[in-house]
Amino acid sequence: MVDASKKPRKGFSVGPANLPDGTHKRKVKKIKDNLIRKAKVKRSYNKIKEKESVAIPKYYSEQPPPTINHVDQAPTSMELHPARQAMLEQPDISKPPSTTRPSPQVRGKRSRRPKPVPYEKERRLAQQRNEEKDARREAAEKARLDRQHKVEERERFRKAMAKARTGGKNGQRKLGRESKILLEKVQNLVAE
Repeated sequence: MVDASKKPRKGFSVGPANLPDGTHKRKVKKIKDNLIRKAKVKRSYNKIKEKESVAIPKYYSEQPPPTINHVDQAPTSMELHPARQAMLEQPDISKPPSTTRPSPQVRGKRSRRPKPVPYEKERRLAQQRNEEKDARREAAEKARLDRQHKVEERERFRKAMAKARTGGKNGQRKLGRESKILLEKVQNLVAE
C-alpha cells in the first residue's frame, strides 16, 4: 500500500495534452523547458543566498557601509573649465550648419518596421487568380459576342440574297439588290 504522504509526484503539464505534432507542440515544449530552467536557476540562487546569509554574521549585515570622505576633493561648482569655456566661445567654422531634418534617433523616435500583414502572400495569389479569371471571362464573352454577331450577319446576308434572287415582275433576278449585298460582303472581307 502506498502511504498518502509518500505518493509519487507527477510532473506538471503545460498546454493541452492532445496536441498534434508540429508547431504547437514544439511551442508548448519550449515553454515548459523555459519554466523548468527558471525554476532551477531560482532554486540554485536561493541555495547560494542561504549559504551566504549563514556565513556573514548579522551585525555586519545590519550596519550600513562606512563612507569615506576625502579632504583633498574640491567641492563641485557650477563654473565651467576654462578650456571648455574657450571652446564654447570660439565659433566653429569647420562644420556648416545642417539644414536637413534630424534623424529619427536624434529626435528620440525610432523608425519602425511596417507591421507584417498576415496572409499577404495568399491574398496576392488570390487577387492574381481573380484577375486571370476575369480576363478569361472577358475574352470568352468577347468571343461569344463575335460569334453571335457573325451568325446574325450571315443570317441577314442569306435573307437579303434570297430576296434578291426571287424574280421580279417579269421573273428576272434583281441585280441591283444582289450587287449591293455582294459589294458589302467584299468590303467586309477586305476590312478584315
